[in-house]
Amino acid sequence: MFSDSKIWVANSASGERIYLEPKMANRHGIIAGATGTGKTITMKVMAESFSDMGVPVFFSDVKGDLSGMCTPGVDSDDMKKRIERFGIEDFSYKSYPTRFWDIFGEKGNNVRVTVTDMGPTLLAKLLELTDVQAGVLNIVFRVADNVGMELLDLKDLRAMVAYVGENREEFSLEYGSVATASIGAIQRALLKLEDEGGNDVFGEPMLDIRDFIRTDINGRGYINILSSVRIIQSPAAYATFLLWMLSELFEKLPEVGDVEKPRLVFFFDEAHMLFTDCSKALLQKIVQLVKLIRSKGVGVYFVTQSPSDIPDEVLAQLSNRVQHGLRAYTPSEQKAVRAAANAFRANPEFDTEEALMALGTGEALVSFLDAKGIPSIVENAKILPPQSLMGASADEVVNNTIKTDEFALKYNEEVDRESAYEKIMVAKKMADEEKAAEAERKAAEEAEKKAEAERLKAEAEEQKRLAAEERERKKAEAEEQKKLAAEEREEKKRKAEEEKEAKKAQKEKDKKKNEVSKAAKKAVTSATSSVARSVSTNMINSVLGGKKTSAQTMAKRAATNALSSVMRTGASAIIRGLFDTKK
Repeated sequence: MFSDSKIWVANSASGERIYLEPKMANRHGIIAGATGTGKTITMKVMAESFSDMGVPVFFSDVKGDLSGMCTPGVDSDDMKKRIERFGIEDFSYKSYPTRFWDIFGEKGNNVRVTVTDMGPTLLAKLLELTDVQAGVLNIVFRVADNVGMELLDLKDLRAMVAYVGENREEFSLEYGSVATASIGAIQRALLKLEDEGGNDVFGEPMLDIRDFIRTDINGRGYINILSSVRIIQSPAAYATFLLWMLSELFEKLPEVGDVEKPRLVFFFDEAHMLFTDCSKALLQKIVQLVKLIRSKGVGVYFVTQSPSDIPDEVLAQLSNRVQHGLRAYTPSEQKAVRAAANAFRANPEFDTEEALMALGTGEALVSFLDAKGIPSIVENAKILPPQSLMGASADEVVNNTIKTDEFALKYNEEVDRESAYEKIMVAKKMADEEKAAEAERKAAEEAEKKAEAERLKAEAEEQKRLAAEERERKKAEAEEQKKLAAEEREEKKRKAEEEKEAKKAQKEKDKKKNEVSKAAKKAVTSATSSVARSVSTNMINSVLGGKKTSAQTMAKRAATNALSSVMRTGASAIIRGLFDTKK
């Protein structure tokens, strides 16, 4: 309850009121305790008081029972006894201005975040990447920033990761090694995130974290409830988004220093999930946020089962402490109880460790900073009851609150403007068109070369054909010439044969003629000789007379022979002339 300008949270065992000083509320705190010990009631009581004094509150609803903030509490005998035990005279049941949010847009205004705004460090935790894969993701973000690519949603990031992977050789020289295996791992993690509803989370309009810092017309701070029933199933996603919200508050809010009351109080329920498998870089970021966000006027309260769930570097920054009962059944749990007890400023009236083990539901060990910033001694206290409904509100009440929210129109209509995906697709389309044009040009060149080759081949074939024809022609001519030569040789041979035959015939003819001529000559010669001899004889006889002496006889014979020879010669000449003329 908000009383005497202070946040009345509990009463000590002696009945004294335990207050949280408003100006110390931004020094952060922790609400711890085993399941069922009353942590949720403590959150609600503190949130109601913050709202009453005009301080907006944010907390996540991991079990679905915080929606009762928008509905007045219900009177009962148990509540009457509790109110009477605390001595509250002006207790009233009332509702609080409540605004519902949902990362998936199902049970409240849609909470979207751009990929760029989430950043590589938180996104690496969300995707559960290894250090090497987280390093490659950092390179993807750096390249996107350098080339002017806005990463708004998951399709932008997937396109950018693919772009870096396709050009990894170029980027590796400037930014460091980009392994294909890491690119594949990131893409698989993004695909898994999409299957889990990531497309509903990343994009625009992005949540303006300053919209958490609102008051109603009565000056009461809004209770901002993030429905986390679904996202809590993925601890990495839950922790990442709440941490992102803290980062946004740190980055967007101006410095205000020490203030009389916080500008916003942020309850981080199931805070142990934030530090599960937390990288060194992320832990450093969390420590830095917790240390510095106080100067922005924001108080952060981690809600978890045991203080040992929180790293010492963070735990050291949590000054306001409400420790509900712890159970110690194992040595490690006993060690955690001792550590939690030793974290308090001891109260001489009881043993802190024993008291811690004996706390019942609704009871807690409480230690807040006093007005001077000094931790008070620990008190064994009972937490006040809430004024709003202890359980969940009816569905129609919640739905009506969501529908009438002024931010419904602002956040529930998704916007998809040009960003990395569209630019890469345009560039890829242009590259594909250029590639297609180049391929077409090369195809045309190849076709032209092929056509030229075909032409040259055709010419070669034609030349070959013509050469073959020329060879055939020459061969035919040669054959023809050979034939003609053969025919000519045959003709010559024939003529030679004919001439030979003719000569032979002529020779035979001449032979016969000669024979005939010789015969004739012989006959003529013989006849001529006979005539000549006869004539010669007669002439001799007439000259010499008829008397025959031996001398006359010899003279007569000589004369006859001489005359016969002369006459034969003349007759032969005559006969040869006759025959030669008719040859």
